[in-house]
Amino acid sequence: MLKRTPLFDLHRAAGAKMVDFGGWEMPLHYGSQIAEHQAVRSGSGVFDVSHMRVLDLDGEGALTFLRNLLANDCARLEPGKALYSCMLQPDGGVIDDLIVYRLAQGGAYRLIVNAATGDGDLAWMRKIVEDRGFAVVLRARTDLALIAVQGPTARAHLAQAVSGLATVVERLRVFTGAAVGQWFIARTGYTGEDGCEIALPAAQAAQLWADLLAVGVQPCGLGARDTLRLEAGMNLYGSDMDTTVSPLESGLAWTVDMKTERDFIGRAALQAQSTDPDLRQLLGLKLRDHGVLRSHQEVTTARGPGLTTSGGYAPTLACSIALARLPAGVATGDEVSVDLRGRAAIAVVCRPPFVRHGKVLV
Repeated sequence: MLKRTPLFDLHRAAGAKMVDFGGWEMPLHYGSQIAEHQAVRSGSGVFDVSHMRVLDLDGEGALTFLRNLLANDCARLEPGKALYSCMLQPDGGVIDDLIVYRLAQGGAYRLIVNAATGDGDLAWMRKIVEDRGFAVVLRARTDLALIAVQGPTARAHLAQAVSGLATVVERLRVFTGAAVGQWFIARTGYTGEDGCEIALPAAQAAQLWADLLAVGVQPCGLGARDTLRLEAGMNLYGSDMDTTVSPLESGLAWTVDMKTERDFIGRAALQAQSTDPDLRQLLGLKLRDHGVLRSHQEVTTARGPGLTTSGGYAPTLACSIALARLPAGVATGDEVSVDLRGRAAIAVVCRPPFVRHGKVLV
């Protein structure tokens, strides 16, 4: 049986098209996926992301554990700051990508991990804790819901919808978060636009959702969330990366911290990969011909074969785009050929993001 978020009944009442997403019954759209996409680019939209897993971590060994577990270095996190990182296998394959927040000076952290990988992530973390004897307590916060408000007017609408939040929301810097009673509000997102993600008690989620809609925020489903993140050049776990590839092959070298002597899981494999002249790279494609780019389409380049990892129609660009894993030496501006069900279509290579803060970049 599919899992349901605390907002499931509201989605059904609103006529949302519900789909199976990582074992969760989630809204794909409420009528027009393109209209929802455009609402986030031009105004504000709200997403139910309560299928994501919230894990709280504390204890005297919490920082040491995270510095061993993750490719990015949590030692630089000050209270209230957030960090994006990959969690790796010893061979460098990506188990998951996640965000870590430092909650307080006392060594408490919050991790937001992907829905489909959540159980495996938790099992992996607990195994590392047990095998290496870290003094930490790891809790799955199944009592919380997650709501994302995204778009250029998102923070203003959030402040308008919830009395007393205006000052907090106004002062939040990008990639920071703040506790407000039982709520945790972070200026983060997955759309390439400004906005906030709110973790709050599940019993309070329906009221927040209703309050946001009452001030004009557009309810949005996972369809628009995917086209928005693709335009923003943001990876989707399971498509653009997984356990068979490393961050270095996934456009995520910037999330790997090698400046210290920290011996994180997967470091040796990444060091070996970093000197490989044939290491593949994740770049963008913008289709010049008719058709739609999708995942797992073969790409022919002057340097050898490649493969699209995710793709689709980009409403902001009014054309099809994709992310693709391509051979070393392929450069932005190169023309490549993509196999669209037996038909060769021309695309130009570009460097993501395609769109950021409503501005087309390619």
